[in-house]
Amino acid sequence: MNDLPWLTVLWALPLVGALVTAFLPKAPGSVLPKQAGLVFSLLTLAVGIAIAVQYDTGDGMQFTETHTWIEAFGVHYALGVDGLSLLLILMTVALVPLVLVAAWNEADDRSPAAFVAWALALESFSLAVFAATDVFLFYVVFEATLIPAYFLIGRFGRAGRGYAALKFLMYQLGGGLVLLAAVIGLYVVSSDAGTPSYLLGDLQQLDIGTDTQRWLFVGFMIAFAIKAPLFPVHTWLADTTEKATPGTSVLLVCVLDKIGTYGMLRFCLGLFPEASQWATPVVVAIALVSIVYGAFVAIGQDDILRLIGLTSLSHFGFITLGIFAFTSQGGTGAILYMVNHGVATAALFLIAGYLIRRKGTSLISQITGVESKAPVLAGLFLVAGLATLGLPGLSQFVSEILVLISAFDYHWWVGAIAVTGIVLAAVYVLWLYQRTMTGPTAPGDEALTDLNRRELVAVVPLMLALVFFGFYPMPLLDVSNPTVDSLLQHVGVSDDAPTVADHAEEGTH
Repeated sequence: MNDLPWLTVLWALPLVGALVTAFLPKAPGSVLPKQAGLVFSLLTLAVGIAIAVQYDTGDGMQFTETHTWIEAFGVHYALGVDGLSLLLILMTVALVPLVLVAAWNEADDRSPAAFVAWALALESFSLAVFAATDVFLFYVVFEATLIPAYFLIGRFGRAGRGYAALKFLMYQLGGGLVLLAAVIGLYVVSSDAGTPSYLLGDLQQLDIGTDTQRWLFVGFMIAFAIKAPLFPVHTWLADTTEKATPGTSVLLVCVLDKIGTYGMLRFCLGLFPEASQWATPVVVAIALVSIVYGAFVAIGQDDILRLIGLTSLSHFGFITLGIFAFTSQGGTGAILYMVNHGVATAALFLIAGYLIRRKGTSLISQITGVESKAPVLAGLFLVAGLATLGLPGLSQFVSEILVLISAFDYHWWVGAIAVTGIVLAAVYVLWLYQRTMTGPTAPGDEALTDLNRRELVAVVPLMLALVFFGFYPMPLLDVSNPTVDSLLQHVGVSDDAPTVADHAEEGTH
């Protein structure tokens, strides 16, 4: 059982599913490609759960696989998971089948088989990214994610999707080229130290000069800031979420964009600890601008999908702030924020997609009085929105309070500015709900229907996760705490504050 290459099976399954789905017979009206894609996504979910069941929360990198790939350059096919990667892997394998169910009829007017195949390919490459422990392998799959993402945006969605796809690709390729230069720089550094190697464990043992380490950090950080995204390299985000299908937006914002903040933790802090501390004031300032600017801009939007996309600019600012506060609460809060943001924002996008298909428009100014005709849709949309603004009792509150504690520990004015993001979130969420769900029913909405069984199957698990982890976040904390402690030790930061788990244990005595 333990000899099975679990992580290879994990990322290979959806890739095989993508190939099978792409070559299935495509008779008009056939649901076979969609059924096959759902089966493969559920099998991937089962493998992810099997890995989680066997995972030992206190034992570092696990399920490791290391094989020489390009010996002359020190490149290996190397995989492994710790608490950080495990949580993001579980989030990914859980979201993809829900997206496929929610988007069951989303691409019927084009090519359902192509939509499912590209979605599975994106899942496959994303899982490989989260599991890669060789920098060169990480770079390869990091760039490979752009292929299915580009076609999901450019082939499906609304008018203007071609421009949005091209803009997305240009930004991401620009960041990828900067990252490639930094990856080559790592090869030079490791070669000068003796035997070249791209393995994370080997690179972490290198004594990289201060100037070199800082230049390499900048290269990695630019690529991750674009991917996340952060201000001012975020402008592709709103166009993409506005023009793409809601299902595609879930895959991009809730899965693909997490690669950016994942990379900050895994590579920026893991490989360049001194440079990460050196850059902290600038990164914190960028995070604060992202928090406040993203919230303000979201308030002024009239397109519901564009608004939801811009809220993520603010949320990624919170995640980045937690990472670079260099405290146990901040690191744990950032990891939990990645997961909880993925769940809450996925619910918002999917329910907004249901609403748009019923109304035929995404303009907030043309939607009103939905709760009187579709109370379940309106109620679930409100719960997802309240989770987004950090309502106590819902999972994102736990993440935000941990990040805010770390922000105030860093400096009181940093915490004070970050808190404004919470206040502004209440404005854009509640105002959005008020404008679209309350008030008189719009003319022509007399036959507006509520959510059907398939639509509920896609969003109810997300609602349950928001409530469950809001009241009982310990399973997430137990997995993330050891990884954060290890990272802080590696960076050389002394953090005397007790972890959240410590507080919980004290409360049981």
